[in-house]
Amino acid sequence: MNAAPLDGARKVDGADKAAARRAARAIDALRRGWPVGVEADGSRLNLLPVETGDLEAPLPTSGTISLIISASRAATLKLLNQFAAADPNLPIQISLPAPVTAAEIIAIVDPVLDMQYPMKGPFRSETLTNAPAATAAMELARHGGLLPAFVIVDSAEDIVEAEDAAAYADSAALTISAHARLPVAANSEAHIYGFRSDADATDHIALVIGKRDSSTPVVRLHSECLTGDVLGSLKCDCGPQLHAALHQMGEATWGVLLYLRQEGRGIGLINKLRAYALQDQGFDTVDANQRLGFAIDARDFSIAARMLELLNVPKVKLMTNNPEKVEGLEACGVTVEERLPVKIAANPHNEFYLDTKRDRTGHKL
Repeated sequence: MNAAPLDGARKVDGADKAAARRAARAIDALRRGWPVGVEADGSRLNLLPVETGDLEAPLPTSGTISLIISASRAATLKLLNQFAAADPNLPIQISLPAPVTAAEIIAIVDPVLDMQYPMKGPFRSETLTNAPAATAAMELARHGGLLPAFVIVDSAEDIVEAEDAAAYADSAALTISAHARLPVAANSEAHIYGFRSDADATDHIALVIGKRDSSTPVVRLHSECLTGDVLGSLKCDCGPQLHAALHQMGEATWGVLLYLRQEGRGIGLINKLRAYALQDQGFDTVDANQRLGFAIDARDFSIAARMLELLNVPKVKLMTNNPEKVEGLEACGVTVEERLPVKIAANPHNEFYLDTKRDRTGHKL
């Protein structure tokens, strides 16, 4: 029989914990609209988040104003990187001639407003002041569910080091924090496990369905989708996939549902709603995420792998239509014995959503 879940956690040293906590404080500051200083290579880049910050106070009335935006947002704005040696995936720094209003800056960084404010500029690319710091700031914004865009300012009280962003997202810090029996409609023999780490306030959940034995469980990695799972949105197939997976697990010997709090493929609820608005303008899911300044898929599969490790589940039969989930789990040390497709019928509201994902990626994400 498979071993019981682990009570202990892999040891995370004090330096990693301190780094993760600095990142957590920085993310909290960004969500509150406070500037953050990101240190790398012996210098500091002080950044005010465009989405939440009070933009009026720091904007000069003469000279120039410098913004940092994502490479994909710069591409949407037809801003080619003017520095041949630059990494095309690095954030882009642009300057605007003052005076500039807060509304004008928001229109530059928020793609939902592109049709309302189609004419932007003039801007010009600048040499990126501190590439590691700017890159880390983009990651901190994503963790905070914010648009990845900043105004460079003179000072900041909250300081974080560039490498702290990686420590914040370290799945090794994840532990089992709670466990209870939870009979569900799919199977009355179910147990729920809650997972938490020191810095990240996000709680992940595993539902173990059926009676655990030595066989390989049926496993589903399900990213949180409030609109689909709870509200019954017809724009996606998340809710039906979740319930189909639970039903299939109920018919198997046993299974594990990993409910990952990675809304919108890791970009957060508010940004997912922005992506919905872009879809209403005619963009597909892939284009919408990129226009917002994010990767096509920003989910972290190491979190799922760590949860399976703590549950003592080294091998799985994975329920997914996405081969990248198989690759992501196997890259983190989990053996995927079999991929089991999840077949869900389209409806008039998500037909385009499903078809464009197949067209662009060859599979449903």
